[in-house]
Amino acid sequence: MATVIGGIGTSHVPAIGGAIARKLFQDPYWKPFFDGYVPAREWLAQARPDTVVMFYNDHGLNFFLDKMPTFAIGAAEEYRNADEGWGLPVQAPYKGHAKLSWHLIEAAVGNEFDVTTCQEMLVDHAFTVPLQLLFPGRERELRVVPIAVNTVQHPLPSPARCYKLGQTIGRALETFDGVERVLVIGSGGLSHQLDGTRAGFINKAFDLACLHTLVQAPEELTQYSALDLVEIAGSQGVELVNWIAMRGALSRAVRKVHSHYHIPISNTAAGLLVLEQRNATRAAV
Repeated sequence: MATVIGGIGTSHVPAIGGAIARKLFQDPYWKPFFDGYVPAREWLAQARPDTVVMFYNDHGLNFFLDKMPTFAIGAAEEYRNADEGWGLPVQAPYKGHAKLSWHLIEAAVGNEFDVTTCQEMLVDHAFTVPLQLLFPGRERELRVVPIAVNTVQHPLPSPARCYKLGQTIGRALETFDGVERVLVIGSGGLSHQLDGTRAGFINKAFDLACLHTLVQAPEELTQYSALDLVEIAGSQGVELVNWIAMRGALSRAVRKVHSHYHIPISNTAAGLLVLEQRNATRAAV
């Protein structure tokens, strides 16, 4: 069976991709942010994942408001990037893992998740930036399975529903007939709002509480509705559901390897949480 080594929650602000392209790692504005990822990369070098399953949200590159699935799972042999604006360089394709994708799709549908299956799928900065941050220069050595979660078009899936999806994916990984070492990533957030009267909104206290709660008591976050998260964390802060799904894919007992919090990057609260899987004891769905 596949081995889930752990999970990482990370921000994906498009400005990060621009800073990586311009190699601003020692720039005074960017250095505190990039320095936070050094311990994560050191742990990954020891943990040696070869496959990444990522919960993320598309920003219009692959899906738009006229067609927005609640959950979509990639089942392609490769995933291409394209120009989405922001001045971001177009990335080379990423290697898919179609066999694993179909296994996860079968498990999700079998557990009554009506997912959209994508045998062709473009991936945007929410997918590419975490891989660039965590595996600089090595991101295309990995095989990947993207799982897109709607955080744009209401009605949005609840944190509880996303957590249950993560649990389903975690169980499916354990029954996959392969020797993959899998890292699960939740991409997005933390608190931020890009528009309206609360543009620039950041809730530091809530963000720090989430970084703590996700480790030992993630079920507490499932008590919020999606609209609660919009109110507490900002309209784009609802991306926290991707972190919640990541945590659902892990066992009850995890070890916090590292966490980092920095504000602001662009107008976003940037967070990082690295969790190591400890055992396979799981909560009931």
